[in-house]
Amino acid sequence: MKNIEDINKAAIQKITADKKITDFSPGDTIKVGVKIVEGKRERIQYFEGVCIAKKNRDLNSSFTVRKISFGEGVERTFALYSPNVDTIKVIRSGKVRRAKLYYLRDRKGKSARIAEKIKKKIGVDVSVKPEETKKIVEPVKAEESSDNKKKEASSEEVKVEKSTNEKK
Repeated sequence: MKNIEDINKAAIQKITADKKITDFSPGDTIKVGVKIVEGKRERIQYFEGVCIAKKNRDLNSSFTVRKISFGEGVERTFALYSPNVDTIKVIRSGKVRRAKLYYLRDRKGKSARIAEKIKKKIGVDVSVKPEETKKIVEPVKAEESSDNKKKEASSEEVKVEKSTNEKK
């Protein structure tokens, strides 16, 4: 006998097979494409704003987006797995330290801004494996290597003597 959790997981897998849901978190500026039906026609209307809350509850997951429209704050809550939500695009990634950003409701102007999270690039592409290069090692004569070591050691002694003389 299946319990509710198994049924919800199966429903989520079915939904995610059809459409890809992007990863986002509170503080991100996102653009949500919502399907709107007007008579016989269907169109997509975009709602762009800051994600101020996200609830992860299996099939009942939802997120709240807030934007300022003509000087008024407008919030809209979307069900994450709803057929009405067409696309979710992350425009900016925000640097925040909380899960719920309800304090933005009281803020106006510059104090309502969120700093952008800067992603560091390390310069090495992880997906590409570097080719192994074979190093050709030439045999070094024992006499040459011992002569080089003697020269290096004598130059180090001279440097040490100079530094001690300068201090006096």
